Amino acid sequence: MINVFFSEFLRVTKLFLGLFLFAVGIVMTLQANLGFSPWDVFHHGVSLRLGITLGRASILTALVLVAIAVLMKERVGFGTIFNMVFIGVFMDIILHRDLIPLMQYFVSGAAMMICGLFVIGFGSALYMGAGYGAGPRDSLMVVLTKRTGKPVGLCRCCLEGTALLIGWLLGGRAGIGTVISALGIGFAVQIVFSVLRFDVKKVYQESFYETCQRLFRFPR
Repeated sequence: MINVFFSEFLRVTKLFLGLFLFAVGIVMTLQANLGFSPWDVFHHGVSLRLGITLGRASILTALVLVAIAVLMKERVGFGTIFNMVFIGVFMDIILHRDLIPLMQYFVSGAAMMICGLFVIGFGSALYMGAGYGAGPRDSLMVVLTKRTGKPVGLCRCCLEGTALLIGWLLGGRAGIGTVISALGIGFAVQIVFSVLRFDVKKVYQESFYETCQRLFRFPR
């Protein structure tokens, strides 16, 4: 019993550490001050249209993506919902408390932007590796990877490009950092996953019911 509890505690810790690092990486790309990353151009456009914070726009976007993932028969678990809620919450906390400084020069901004992409990749590997269900955006990445057989980096770039286009049409803020992020996020994720020897196709993501059945012995 103790071993089961400790094992579950480590998985949950891995999940939330990954979500927090993902939020840190996003804020780093924002504070690079070179233009928002593709998804955040989209979030910014949504926030402008609806008059809400970036974090809340992120949560709203994630809710829609979860619905799409369900329709595409991708497993949705506790990790998916925690991703949907807590990344946006962590973003608002970090931004509100000014925990990451705003860069004033191109070189320092570019360095922060690139580092932020790798932090996002590392956070993705952690929370996806916990096996509680991929996040809303990563669920679509996994679906594309499985269904097309293409590299995870290429699938990620396609999703980022689509988010960028829609976000720009909504009035989201774009710049040279947006280009760096759009072209670099797929490579950053691919590099981090390769270094960690993490293969998204080999990680079994539990659904809500499967997690409850395993922990509480719900009937099948």
